[in-house]
Amino acid sequence: MNRNVLLILLSLFSTAVLAQTGTVRGIVKDSKTKEALIGCTVRIDGTQLGATTDIEGNFVLANVPAGTQKVIISYISYQTKEIPNVRVESGNTTAIETELDEEGKSLQEVVVRANRATNTEVAVITEIKQMKPIAVGISAMQIQKSQDRDAAAAIRRVPGVSIVDNRFVLIRGLGTRYNSVLINDVVTPSTEVESRSFSFDIVPSNILDRMIIYKSGSAELPGDFAGGAIKIYTKRRPDQNFTDVGFTLGYRANTTFQNVQTHTRSGLNVLGLWGADQQIPSSFPARSGDFNNLNAAQRAAYARLLPNSWGLTSSTAAPDVRFAFNVGRRFDAGNVRISNLTSINYSLTNQLTNVDFNIYDNGAVANTISQQYKDTNFARSSRLGLLHNWTFRFSPTFTLEWKTLVNQLSSTETVVRNGRNIDDGNVDIRSYSERFENRTIATTQLAGEHSLSELSKFNWIASYGYSGRWEPDWKRARYIRPSGSMGSDGQPEPYRLVTPAAPNPIDVGRFYSKLNEDVYSVIGNYEHTFGNPTDREPNRIRAGIYGERRNRDYSARFYGYNTIGNASAVTVRDINSIFAPEYVTGQPGGLSLLDGTTDLDSYRGYNTYGAAYASGDVNIGPKANLTLGFRGEYNLQDLRVTIGGVERKLVDNPIFSPLPSLNFTYKLNDRQNLRLAYSATVNRAELRELAPFSYFDFNLLAVVRGNPELKTATIHNADAKWEFYPTPNELISVTGFYKRFQSPIETFLLPTGNGFSYSFINAESAQNYGVELELRKGFQNSASRFLQNIQLVGNASVIHSRISLGQTVRAPDLSGTVQNIDLTNLTDSERPLANQSPYLINAGVYYAEEKTGLQWNVLYNIYGPRIFAVGTRNNPTIYELPRSVIDLNISKTFNKQLDVRLGIQDVLNQAVRYAQDFNGDGRIGKDLTSQNATADQTIRRFKRGQYVTLTAVYTFGRRTVIP
Repeated sequence: MNRNVLLILLSLFSTAVLAQTGTVRGIVKDSKTKEALIGCTVRIDGTQLGATTDIEGNFVLANVPAGTQKVIISYISYQTKEIPNVRVESGNTTAIETELDEEGKSLQEVVVRANRATNTEVAVITEIKQMKPIAVGISAMQIQKSQDRDAAAAIRRVPGVSIVDNRFVLIRGLGTRYNSVLINDVVTPSTEVESRSFSFDIVPSNILDRMIIYKSGSAELPGDFAGGAIKIYTKRRPDQNFTDVGFTLGYRANTTFQNVQTHTRSGLNVLGLWGADQQIPSSFPARSGDFNNLNAAQRAAYARLLPNSWGLTSSTAAPDVRFAFNVGRRFDAGNVRISNLTSINYSLTNQLTNVDFNIYDNGAVANTISQQYKDTNFARSSRLGLLHNWTFRFSPTFTLEWKTLVNQLSSTETVVRNGRNIDDGNVDIRSYSERFENRTIATTQLAGEHSLSELSKFNWIASYGYSGRWEPDWKRARYIRPSGSMGSDGQPEPYRLVTPAAPNPIDVGRFYSKLNEDVYSVIGNYEHTFGNPTDREPNRIRAGIYGERRNRDYSARFYGYNTIGNASAVTVRDINSIFAPEYVTGQPGGLSLLDGTTDLDSYRGYNTYGAAYASGDVNIGPKANLTLGFRGEYNLQDLRVTIGGVERKLVDNPIFSPLPSLNFTYKLNDRQNLRLAYSATVNRAELRELAPFSYFDFNLLAVVRGNPELKTATIHNADAKWEFYPTPNELISVTGFYKRFQSPIETFLLPTGNGFSYSFINAESAQNYGVELELRKGFQNSASRFLQNIQLVGNASVIHSRISLGQTVRAPDLSGTVQNIDLTNLTDSERPLANQSPYLINAGVYYAEEKTGLQWNVLYNIYGPRIFAVGTRNNPTIYELPRSVIDLNISKTFNKQLDVRLGIQDVLNQAVRYAQDFNGDGRIGKDLTSQNATADQTIRRFKRGQYVTLTAVYTFGRRTVIP
């Protein structure tokens, strides 16, 4: 009993001792600009207690002895401030709000960085920690370490993210259509003609400030997403005046210095531009019927107006080159602080790919090939980009920004296909695809930030965006000959050009398309804080509006060559000479031209989008915070085509979507949070997915057509996350998520007689759930100097999904008429979602030695097998198979002005493989129950080659802290 009493007394004593401490928290600002100061040292005089201010200028000192204390705040180039007589009460929190004054003239050479840093790892981690929705991110500093060239390469370091075709982002295994992408808080248009996708490779990494990926919804975010809302922030304003230039040489194994076949184009292709002669002459009849009613000789006369640019040329692939020029300036005009940041980027790159391409006879026996090809694909790509930002700080309460981003891109692709078609008469085939694609992506926006008071803020954005894409004169031709046949001279018979009676996308023809899309946006956001703004978690309300008008104009023309009479003497001529003017005569024995364009090959689309939201925080005690939000979205889709000279409205789809959200955060302590989130979101069809236009993909021998009856999908999202921040730049987190879809939009393989035709359908329902882990670990307290410079970054995701198609789906037939398609014995009614990977792993080891300027890292990435193209019983589903990627990077800074960087990407150079699930078991592998050696069949296989880059970046004058 005495022992129990003693234990009780000791417990009471220890509790009393522990209770004799309190907490001091506060915020530190610049006395002149009123902006938060990051990295100030705050300490309790006479103790070892100290802290630094975070991205918002906040600090917290825990376990401060009760009583009257002196707080000392210091920061480089600012006068140290002492705050005496700070009363600390047992078990309570004392709040401080103070300002620091700049030092005197003796420190004028020291640059004062009063702007809030956002591009460091600590800044991004702090920003994510303070957010209400569940999010992850990557900073410019980490991107610089990994030497990623563009946003696509950088974002794959993020948990739950994988990349398709080196440019499209998948989040949590969901397709690109389930992402919403914003640049500087404005929704971007799709960069692709055929799908809702944003090509992340168009954004060079050196203009990035940070990327934040929201995994859970909130009222402030657009409601059209399920995988994630990705916010790309470009650099805003420099910390100081600087000028730097960078130059990169790239060597790709199996491409650089190799002999390649390409075709020539007029115009400045190296700048992403094309010549006027690649357009259809204005004299051509506008309607296909008028053109085809002309006689063969008249049509041939028009054909001779088109350039005879079919011939291929041989050349040696040069090393890749990249150039960057960056300028930052800060100056005052009266009382206005003006900043400018300008970045010019240029790249010219080459890629040679040798592709094994097989099509199988999917009968009872595996590996029976019906078509077998070897594709030699050479692509030369250019990118010219401009970032031009101005910031005008009129006062501490008003800042005006003008941001402009322009990217001009082009790709010249030449494919030579050699192979055999066994099913279609057992013939040898030689095909050509000569394609040039030009894209322009531009955004410009004017934004204002207003501090109405210490408690109220308002910001607004007025934005214009433009997206243009041209495919001028895409030339395709197919030659055949009987396989194994010999001529009278003992030599193999010559190849003959296939000239069908009516134009089709597989055989000889010229395709022209152009897309113009204009987007106008207006955004306004208001935030009000209740109570003391220096509280760690003050209550806030937020409200805002988002208005957008999108106008899209797409048109395509397609011409095919045909023969007049017996033209066997002409059709044996090779691709370099067959379309010479002397053979395109329209006379017997020659070639002529037909117009294969239909009225459905052009459309005009309009999308009107308006949204309003409101959200508010509710503090439930000192540790729990609940944010409730509601967003209402009105969207009107309008799609029109002109048929027979009469405009018809095929889609008129207004819909209002109520989207509630809930985000709950419970602070286990100052370093640990538990988050719960729920949100309702939607997924709308893109205008192209609604348009009944058919597009031919030469590389896959597939046709893609739209479905005007697509409905908007709804998604219910639930997330739970535990996060632990051991230090400001360390993080451990575990996230679980579940998503339920109603009427999800998916690709669908149409049951056609031959070939591959894809469309888009609404399935019945789907679900997607999984777990994500993230780790950022440093060793700052290690006794080893080497370990102090090491940081480990890794994340892994395990994901499961299932889609239920139902008994029937609504899809277009070959004529474009939408009808019910019965799935019985046609395809599986359940399967994983398209593009969904069952697992993702990203890992990296980073080393950075500040004293010597030496940095290196080793990065690893892999994704699980995912559906590349959905299939049917007769044409099985095609999977993209796992591929391990290891990147090595090393850099060294000399004299604080010259950076030299060496990167080796894709060290393993594992093959990219696509295989079809022949036995229908939902996975790719051997069928142990049959006698087939391999039951699942490789459709496409190729290697991209290791890629080695050497970069030099030189900064004139003092080095900027902006990467």
